[in-house]
Amino acid sequence: MRVAEIMTSPVVGIEPSASVTDAAKLMLGSHFSGLPVVTSDKRLVGVVTEGDFLRRGELGTTQKRPRWLEIIVGSGKKAEEYVQTHGRKVEEVMSPEPVTISSEASLEELVELMTARKIKRVLVVHEGKLVGIVARSDLMRAMLRALPASASVANDDERIRQAIVDELAKQDWSGTIRVKVAHGIAELSGAIFDERARQAARVAAENVEGVKGVTDQLAWIEPLSGMYILPETKGQA
Repeated sequence: MRVAEIMTSPVVGIEPSASVTDAAKLMLGSHFSGLPVVTSDKRLVGVVTEGDFLRRGELGTTQKRPRWLEIIVGSGKKAEEYVQTHGRKVEEVMSPEPVTISSEASLEELVELMTARKIKRVLVVHEGKLVGIVARSDLMRAMLRALPASASVANDDERIRQAIVDELAKQDWSGTIRVKVAHGIAELSGAIFDERARQAARVAAENVEGVKGVTDQLAWIEPLSGMYILPETKGQA
């Protein structure tokens, strides 16, 4: 799956020549924590966020350093900071290098980027132009669409049983699990050789479309003693 398939589009942006006042009003009115900065032809040139307004001359929150450090910082850096804290246009206060991703990138690449940069949303570009934005919530929605849907009518029990059997056959922890299905309820019986396989078997069954519940009748055979231990409780889950 590609980023283009899950991103939100179009995106509300602001032009670099817009005033800081307009940006702040738009962010507050729309409940946005940031805005992409785009030219009239939709080219992304930066991003302005709430963080860019933390140190402002109007608030008296400009950065103050010890005198000795001011000398080390130098006049050039101080001039740059003055523009940031007193600038009246978006282009003067914005961050010029926002984190972006291509619309053709995979979701794996997106997750890697979000994880590495510790961010919750990424601007999406195509040929240098802003085409969307993708957030963690978009990934969650994609996951929900991919999960098996709950069956609203009775499914063919044999089809469900065979699907569970096929999935268990792929796993080396599945032991000698037998499967029965009646009216969408899967019953797991037989033996497992590691107690952790119990939950894994339940998950395998629950992920098959049409399964309405799982009954656990699995017995655990303790490898050293050969003791045959039935589950403490039995019933539908």
